Amino acid sequence: MRKEILKEPKFVEDIVKVIRSGYDRETLLDRLNDFHENDIAQSLEFLTKEERLELYNILGTEWMSNIFSYIEDPEPYIEELGIDKLAEVINEMDSDDAVDLLEDIDESVKVKLRPRLDEDVKADIRLINSYDEDEIGSLITTNFISISENLNIRQAMHELVHQAGENDNISTIYVTDRDGKFCGAIDLKDLIIARENDNLEELISYSYPYLLDHEKISESIEKIKDYAEDSLPVLNEKKELIGILTAQDVIEAVDDEMGEDYAKLAGLTAEEDLKETTLQSMKKRMPWLIVLLFLGMGVSTVVGAFEGVVAVLPIVICFQSLILDMAGNVGTQSLAVTIRVLMDENLSGKDKAFLVIKEMKVGFSNGLLLGIMALVILGIYIKVFKGYAISKALMISGCVGVSLLVAMIISSLVGTLVPLFFHKIKVDPAVASGPLITTVNDLVAVVTYYGLAWLLLIQCAHFA
Repeated sequence: MRKEILKEPKFVEDIVKVIRSGYDRETLLDRLNDFHENDIAQSLEFLTKEERLELYNILGTEWMSNIFSYIEDPEPYIEELGIDKLAEVINEMDSDDAVDLLEDIDESVKVKLRPRLDEDVKADIRLINSYDEDEIGSLITTNFISISENLNIRQAMHELVHQAGENDNISTIYVTDRDGKFCGAIDLKDLIIARENDNLEELISYSYPYLLDHEKISESIEKIKDYAEDSLPVLNEKKELIGILTAQDVIEAVDDEMGEDYAKLAGLTAEEDLKETTLQSMKKRMPWLIVLLFLGMGVSTVVGAFEGVVAVLPIVICFQSLILDMAGNVGTQSLAVTIRVLMDENLSGKDKAFLVIKEMKVGFSNGLLLGIMALVILGIYIKVFKGYAISKALMISGCVGVSLLVAMIISSLVGTLVPLFFHKIKVDPAVASGPLITTVNDLVAVVTYYGLAWLLLIQCAHFA
C-alpha cells in the first residue's frame, strides 16, 4: 500500500512523482540528479517496496551509498537490499558514514557482511571504532587528499587528480613530510593558480591547526569553532595523519554535546528519544531522582527545624515558595552563564574571579530591586487582605524583601562556584546543573528566609 505524504518538504513529493512518472531509465536518472540525496532518502518511506527495489537497481551502488548516509532509520531498507548489495553500498561509503550505518544493523547481519567488505573499509571501520565515543577519533573520516611535501607543482596536481577519484573532500590538501608525519596544508585554490616553476613549499601552511585523536570532543568544540575551517586534520600521538574532521562532523558533534548538556540540565543520565521503552527512560531518569529525594528530605528537615517560627508567625509560610522559586531561578541563570563561559578552555583564574564577582553584583542588583518591590507590594497585600497593622505588615514584607536580597546573592554565588568546582576536579560542570543547583538553592533560601524571620521578626521585633 502506498503511504500518504503528509507535511513533508515539497521536494519529497516531487521526487515521488518523478519516480512514479514512468520515465525511461536515462530520463529518470537525469530528473533525480536535480535533487539532493537527503531529499531522495526522505522520499523512500513514501514508496512501495516494489518501487524501492526498482529504484535501488536504477541508481547504482555509488549513488545509493550517498543516499543511505542520510537515512536515520535504515533497518526497514536493509533487508530489501540484500547482503551482497548492502556490502557494495558500505564499500562505497565514507568510513564515518559506514560506521554510523553499521551501528543500526543487527549483529546477525554484520556477521554475514564482514567477509564481503573490502579490507581497506574494514581497516577504517576498526580504526574509528577503536576510539571512545567522546574522543575526536570517533568522528573522523578517511575521505581526504594527502600529498608529500617533496613533490613539485606538476606532481602535486597529478596526485590530486588521482586521489580525487576516490576522495571528494578536496578543498584542503594535507601535506606530509618524508617520514609520513603531518606538516601542513595547501588551499586548493593556491595549488590551481600556482605556476609550474613555483616551489610547492611556498604554498604550504606549516602552522595549520590540527586535532589529536584522543582529545575529548567536549573540550575541542571551541577550538574547532575558532578556526572555522571546512575541515581539520586529526593526528595520532606520532603526529601521523589518520583522518580529518569535516564541518558536517563538527555540526553533529556540537548537536550531540548540546543534547547531552540539555539532558544533564534536566537531571537525566543520557538523552532520550521517542522510540525508547518506558523502562529505558526510567533508568535514565531514576538515578538523579533518587539523589534529589534524599536532598529534598534534607530541605524538609531544615524546614522542620523552624516549626517554632511558623507556630508563632503562620503568615511567613505564605511567602516561602516565592523565596524558593526566585533563589532557584537566579541560581539556574548563574549556572547557565558559568557553563557557557567554561567552554573556553583558556579561561584564567583572574577571569573566573571576575565571573564570580560579576554574578554576585548581578544577584545583588536584581535582589535589591525585587526586595524593594516585595517590601511595597507585599506590605499592601498583608495590610489589605490579612488585616495586619501597616507597621507590622511592612515589617513582614521587609523581612521577605531582605530574604530575597540575601537569597539571590547567595544563589548567584552557588550557581557560579559549584560548576567552577566541578570543572576544577575534571567533572563535567553540566552534571552540577538543573535539579541539583535548584535543590541546593532551596536549602539556602529556606535557611535564609526562616532564619531572618526568626531573627528580625521574633527576636528583634518581638512578634508573638
